[in-house]
Amino acid sequence: MKDYLKYWRPVRYFVQSKYNLSAPDLEFLLFLRSEKYFDKNKFDEFNELISWDKNRFESLRERGWIEKFRNAKNGKRAVYKLSYKANRMLTSVYKKLEGEEIPESEGSNPLFRNNVPYMDKVYRNFIKRMNKFTRQQRYHVD
Repeated sequence: MKDYLKYWRPVRYFVQSKYNLSAPDLEFLLFLRSEKYFDKNKFDEFNELISWDKNRFESLRERGWIEKFRNAKNGKRAVYKLSYKANRMLTSVYKKLEGEEIPESEGSNPLFRNNVPYMDKVYRNFIKRMNKFTRQQRYHVD
């Protein structure tokens, strides 16, 4: 049995910390991944479901998560897509949910830096246990 969402919370916390994303921003990127190409109307359609932030679209564009695929012209709307950076990050999220370990090094995971807040330490300790469990499962023989 695959239990993909068992570790969703620590994976999400790690991703938000590493990439400086809010939970709604990450949810948006997850939604947009399957859209391939989208216009501002499609973006706004999903924005109605999430805590309202009128600047979210531009913020995601400015930070390099969304890029323009086609300019608006001849009565056609501009079309956007997720950037290479966004697609790589989302692929990493799915790999972590499928059992890839979360990095435990300071350079790859900001939760493992010195002088982090208490909750980061709590998640750091949980990630260590999660990774240990994942390694054990990988070598477990039925």
